[in-house]
Amino acid sequence: MYYYIKALHIIFIVTWFAGLFYFPRLLIYNAEIQTEPDANIKSAMTRQYLLMMKRLWYGITVPSAIMTLILGSLTLHFGHWAPHLFDGTGTWLLIKLGFVILLYIYFFSLGKIFKQQSKGIFKYSGNQLRFYNEVATVFLFAIVFLATVKSAGSLLYGLGGLILLILILVTAIKIYKKVREKKSGKQP
Repeated sequence: MYYYIKALHIIFIVTWFAGLFYFPRLLIYNAEIQTEPDANIKSAMTRQYLLMMKRLWYGITVPSAIMTLILGSLTLHFGHWAPHLFDGTGTWLLIKLGFVILLYIYFFSLGKIFKQQSKGIFKYSGNQLRFYNEVATVFLFAIVFLATVKSAGSLLYGLGGLILLILILVTAIKIYKKVREKKSGKQP
């Protein structure tokens, strides 16, 4: 039974992350279309993006987040991991759960931005949302490495790797922005 629950947990993690990776892209596109000078195009595209976001959020992302939480809790219980959280063998799991909590906070913040955009409130530019889009990638790396390596002793290497990943992502976003500006003829 444990392995079936664990397999389902992993499947729902994958579908949740699919939503966490694509949903912010829709937020970006919706924010960027707001600068469209043609009111008809802007209105049509905004409606389309909001429809796509609503279907992705409520059809895949939210249900997957709920199932991930339920199945993860069952995996923790049936895998008899809970007693080891605070002894030396479960430190990696405790750290992983900390990242999972932060991931859920990120998830709820995406929902908040979605509700704001649904009301026509655009607090973040496309470029700001591009940086925010990469947060899920950082969490994915941290959680998968902790779950696979199962060692808090490698924490220093892991943190160094996460910092390097963040630097690479930030650099890539900045390069992408410059390439886009160059193609559109805008100066930074």
